Amino acid sequence: MKPLKKQLGSPALFGIVQGFIAASIYFSTGLVAERALGLTWAVFLAGGLLFAVIVPVYVEGASLHQERGGATVIARYGFNELVSFVAGWAICLDYLILVALCAFASTDYLGLFWGEFNSGLTEFLIGTAIVLFVAFLAIRGGGPRRFERVAVLVLGDLLLQVLVVVLGLALLFEPDVLLNPASVAGTPSLENLVFAFPLVLVAFSGIDASSGLSGQVRIGRAGLRRLIGVRLLAALVPYLGIALIASSVLPPTGSRWIEAPLLGVADGFSQAWIREPLQVLIAVSAVVIFVSAAQAAMLGLSRLGYALSVNRQIPSAFGSLHPTRATPVGIIGFGAVAAIVLLVPADMEFLAAICAFGATIAFAIVGASVIRLRWREPARDRPYKMPLNVRMRGAELPVPAVLCVAMSLVAFLALLVEHGAARWVGVVWMVAGVSLYLGYRLSQGKDVFKRVTVPEAALTRRAAEVEFGSILVPVLGTPLDDDIMQTAGRLAAEERDEDDEGAVIEAIWVFEVPLTLPLDARVPDEELKRARAALARAKAVGEEYEGVEVQTAVVRSRKAGQAIVREAKRRGVEAVVLAAEEPTRVGGGLRLGGKPGLHDTSVGETTRYVINKATCRVILTAPPAGRTLDPMDPLPADAPVPLGHADPAGR
Repeated sequence: MKPLKKQLGSPALFGIVQGFIAASIYFSTGLVAERALGLTWAVFLAGGLLFAVIVPVYVEGASLHQERGGATVIARYGFNELVSFVAGWAICLDYLILVALCAFASTDYLGLFWGEFNSGLTEFLIGTAIVLFVAFLAIRGGGPRRFERVAVLVLGDLLLQVLVVVLGLALLFEPDVLLNPASVAGTPSLENLVFAFPLVLVAFSGIDASSGLSGQVRIGRAGLRRLIGVRLLAALVPYLGIALIASSVLPPTGSRWIEAPLLGVADGFSQAWIREPLQVLIAVSAVVIFVSAAQAAMLGLSRLGYALSVNRQIPSAFGSLHPTRATPVGIIGFGAVAAIVLLVPADMEFLAAICAFGATIAFAIVGASVIRLRWREPARDRPYKMPLNVRMRGAELPVPAVLCVAMSLVAFLALLVEHGAARWVGVVWMVAGVSLYLGYRLSQGKDVFKRVTVPEAALTRRAAEVEFGSILVPVLGTPLDDDIMQTAGRLAAEERDEDDEGAVIEAIWVFEVPLTLPLDARVPDEELKRARAALARAKAVGEEYEGVEVQTAVVRSRKAGQAIVREAKRRGVEAVVLAAEEPTRVGGGLRLGGKPGLHDTSVGETTRYVINKATCRVILTAPPAGRTLDPMDPLPADAPVPLGHADPAGR
């Protein structure tokens, strides 16, 4: 997909999250009010509490490993590739349903202008047109300006919803609905409350869509904290405010405004000069927000599907890219067809329940993954660390993440018990997805728990096929780095059979932390600057080879060799390209001043450890003795080839 080159910032993320929340208010308020009656506000309050814990959990998880994919990336590093796929597949279901839901719900607000818009064949055709329109936009691709325009539209709608809240609290709200809801709108049964709670979770799928842009946005540590505050404030004010008004207004109207609840709220104003203009503004804004949210959902689906394809979690054919636009036309086409099929039942409650099914699974996995990463990567730099932590077994247990897991599981159980049709559709979707994943991985001879990556070029078929699925390259910040990256680049550009796929070079910098300091001790600014410069140089050199993608990361460890072996296992790479020390010029062993032992005359401690412990192929490279490479020089004709290799079968 076309990179956004870190030009997106807080406005883009705000627009995506708030767009989904605004859209959900336009359709879910009526569904909840139909069941929760006078306690509609209480159901939305419970949903707001879950949102308040989901946001910091996602922000911490996404800031740890800044890759595209959202929940699937967080789960990958928290657990393994299989759990990563389950989270990604669940969110894919969310995106599909959201595209269909937004297209379907827009017709109910268009019905204000002409009754035929929200019924029969006309309703289906309008929904289909919206799905095809957002699919077309997704195939065309877009840059920062599109996100900025969406953010402006979402901000305008937010102001409109706040206006509705202010007017509604002043003119429509019945205070008795808080203490004596039965006297105003009736008291629902516990079964109906359990039924309604999962429906409010549809609003939160935008969190995953925005976290999928991690690594492509420019937001500092302070910016992350501000973003969380803005998200919570902007989301909860209209979210809870409209719920309070709806609790007073909608239940007495029966089923009239279930699918266009904000038109029902506006209809509650007795003053015609408020009611009529407000209904028109709400209808127009609702359609704009629905189209924007459907577009964001299709974008999220395409990016997530691309990430699943790149990591060989689904067949690469699904992630095939447009030859000129570089957008995943395979995933977008599948999403458009599936969304149109979902329009056929014309049942909003059914669609919302299925969407909540996927969301609850993903949220529970993300919360559990962030908790596990506190123990699995305790020393990793965290641009954002959520508050309210409890010290336990050498690490800090994040209380918000625990609440996220618990509340998500409660909502999931409510879906299994109360939503029969959605339950079976969700179960069939998840079982089919896991079966697809296992069948694909096993048929390709790949480990189901380890990461196996493919570069973009393999999905476009525009570049030469390569020998390794992924290559790990530790860089040192020396002129030798260029030689190492060029060796890896040559391997990555090596031609193979037509059906084989490409490789990703993963360049890492290892901070060796002395035993006298804690593993999470602050790294000096000069060292950080040196590491970033070396990784940037490595990325530039590696990506000079056509079709090669270079990903960079920094890790901490007591010993460099241990870090290299650990990262190679965790990332599931197929080879490590390593710098071997220059052979000693002193021969004859100890008697002539040489070092003892055969290995000590050829490689150092780190290299020897990696060769002995790595579970993948290890390729050593070094410049000829006595030659110094300038990092700006191109690869010379007599540049070294790998001196040797080691693999699990024999070293």
